[in-house]
Amino acid sequence: MAADTMVLTRKIQVFVDCDDKEKRSGYFKQLFEWQDLVFRGANMVITHQYVQENLKDLIYLQEDVKIKLADQAKDPEGVLNTSRMNTTYRLLSSYFKGRIPTDILSQINTALIKYFQADRLSYWKGEKSLRNYKKDMPIPFSGRQINLSKDENNRDFKFTLFKIPFRTYLGKDRSDKKVLLQRALVGQIKICSSAIKIVKGKIFLLLALELPKKIQELKDNVIAEASLSIEHPIAVTIGKESFQIGNKEEFTYRRMAIQAARHRLQKAAAFDKGGRGRKRKMKSLEHYNEKEKNYVDTKLHLYSRRLIELCVKAQAGTLLLVNQSNKEEMAKGDEFLLRNWSYYGLIEKIKYKAKMVGINIIIE
Repeated sequence: MAADTMVLTRKIQVFVDCDDKEKRSGYFKQLFEWQDLVFRGANMVITHQYVQENLKDLIYLQEDVKIKLADQAKDPEGVLNTSRMNTTYRLLSSYFKGRIPTDILSQINTALIKYFQADRLSYWKGEKSLRNYKKDMPIPFSGRQINLSKDENNRDFKFTLFKIPFRTYLGKDRSDKKVLLQRALVGQIKICSSAIKIVKGKIFLLLALELPKKIQELKDNVIAEASLSIEHPIAVTIGKESFQIGNKEEFTYRRMAIQAARHRLQKAAAFDKGGRGRKRKMKSLEHYNEKEKNYVDTKLHLYSRRLIELCVKAQAGTLLLVNQSNKEEMAKGDEFLLRNWSYYGLIEKIKYKAKMVGINIIIE
């Protein structure tokens, strides 16, 4: 990917585009089988990469065992009969070839090795535990597997993935998904490695798209100083002007109200009519399971977008997050802040939006 482009991911709901009940059932069975194999394969890859990395620490092996991780054909001291990256692909192929498309196996191997290389120093220092993948992890595939087309009503999009027909469902979506899909259809933007995720029987396409960065006229000598706090989610100073984005009542109090409502429902669930067991008793509580998370995510997107809009308007080429490291350390010792203020999530969204317009981020 060139430096003047970036990859965006959009979550789009899709349906299996088949009216035949028996065929549709077979497609779902195939997807669930692939999901299980992807989960098993991902944990195998990360485990083998970790073992290979720490082979020299296996002191219970014989002393004359060669422990140099290299291809024996290229290095006489090597213990591998292929390249290290290819070892785990061959492992996946030997277990799952014929049961799952090889394109999926290749994507699993490439992505997992990339993640392992990024975390290997943290593993060595003991700062992180080895990644563990769950059964609902997405099914990855390369971007070349998707060939988009318009449906009969010219409203949604269709594509076939490994001979399984899909149709998008955009509904009343007011985001940029339809525009991005249209641009991908005509070849204006490139589809990168994406994934299919199954959540409670619903299918979602995690579509990765490579887009050119939005070119803005920014000045490196103009610096915006932003402070994140629980009183005002973002307070920003640019030159002689100061702005406050959001407030405590809007964010924290509303979040706590959702928590309190959920807690009341939890206590009341014991007295709900059973009839069909736990599912019926928990029916009212299910509504609140994702409510807090969705509310926080929406607000953080709004605050970060407003911050970047102010920076672009003032042509600020640098954004300085003031005293952020100290605040995060203090928050770790405060149970209320740790539970109710999403420092990390807000910073990640600020970084993502700043990268889109070319603003440099400095965390003090």
